[in-house]
Amino acid sequence: MPNRVFTSESVTEGHPDKVCDQISDAVLDNILAQDPMARVACETTCTTGLVFVMGEISTNCYVDIPKVVRKTVNRIGYNRPEFGFDAASCAVMTSIDEQSADIALGVDQALESKESGGADKLDLIGAGDQGMMFGFACDETPELMPAPISYAHTLARRLSEVRRDGTLPFVRPDGKTQISVEYGPKGEIERLAAIVVSTQHDPDVSLEDLRVGVRESVIDAVLPKHLIDKDTNIYVNPTGRFVTGGPVGDSGLTGRKIIVDTYGGHGGHGGGCFSGKDPTKVDRSGAYMARYVAKNIVAAGLARRCQIELAYAIGVARPVSVYLNTEGTGKLDDGKLEEIIRREFDLRPASIIDYLDLRRPIYQQTAAFGHFGRMDIDLPWERLDMVDRLQAYL
Repeated sequence: MPNRVFTSESVTEGHPDKVCDQISDAVLDNILAQDPMARVACETTCTTGLVFVMGEISTNCYVDIPKVVRKTVNRIGYNRPEFGFDAASCAVMTSIDEQSADIALGVDQALESKESGGADKLDLIGAGDQGMMFGFACDETPELMPAPISYAHTLARRLSEVRRDGTLPFVRPDGKTQISVEYGPKGEIERLAAIVVSTQHDPDVSLEDLRVGVRESVIDAVLPKHLIDKDTNIYVNPTGRFVTGGPVGDSGLTGRKIIVDTYGGHGGHGGGCFSGKDPTKVDRSGAYMARYVAKNIVAAGLARRCQIELAYAIGVARPVSVYLNTEGTGKLDDGKLEEIIRREFDLRPASIIDYLDLRRPIYQQTAAFGHFGRMDIDLPWERLDMVDRLQAYL
């Protein structure tokens, strides 16, 4: 089997779509901090001089959304008028309605609960929508993530660090990274075939200084040196100029970086984004649970690679299907592993919310640099507390 190359990208927190994700999750966090039972579906779009927040929110608390928006934009780093978009001067518009009563009917009490007369409290919450959610894990990295997206996130985080700590003072908030990993015949990581970093920058820095600075302080500082060789293609700002960036260079929208948020193209994706959604939305909680299950299966040694698909019907608590694929790496048959999942994990929304403790303001920190494989923050769906129990099946 010949070598193969797989590529994944990441973006910094100043990318316009990520600006919107962070605003939507900042609104969510501020509401959950006061009202853990709130129903939130918050979308954001931004462009030159404007942030527009819209959605359906049912809550008993008050949140000053324009204040949240400005605080978030300032924290990201858009705080100078010469950027063309800054926290102090951008206009903030809102259009918020309550959650549809028709949707609430199914979420407030699941079909199973209605049929049983409320006998099981974990049937009280039905899925907030239909759809399928995917979780993935593999043994390519310590955090059990695919190497391309892991390295791409590492570069993006480092690009943010050198801007914030002044190592590269000419770097501005918007940026993108991309990593191409070459795999050998048995799926082993052999080398990095290509590295791409594009960063917004001050207009007076020379291209040569920018490229040398990014190579030394970003690429060489964090990527494994043994994977970079003389044939690795390295591109730093290949267009030559990236001064106009952020919402001035391109409009932003919540949920437009769902592959950056997840596994970089490895595994499947159901299409639903995470940001701005409370945990009754299985787009979010179901995907988190699927990652939790897949990660524990790989960490337990039951498979080297594992993809989980969960599918739900609106207003129904139990998933309509559970699918597992280990790509031939499982120590047990995939069908047997599916049985183990159904036995060991309660996949009803109410159970997921309780087990992972999801009614907390923990979401803004996930809205840049990925929701999975995060070693820098404590996320409940990244725990490995089911490993011993799963290993018993071996």
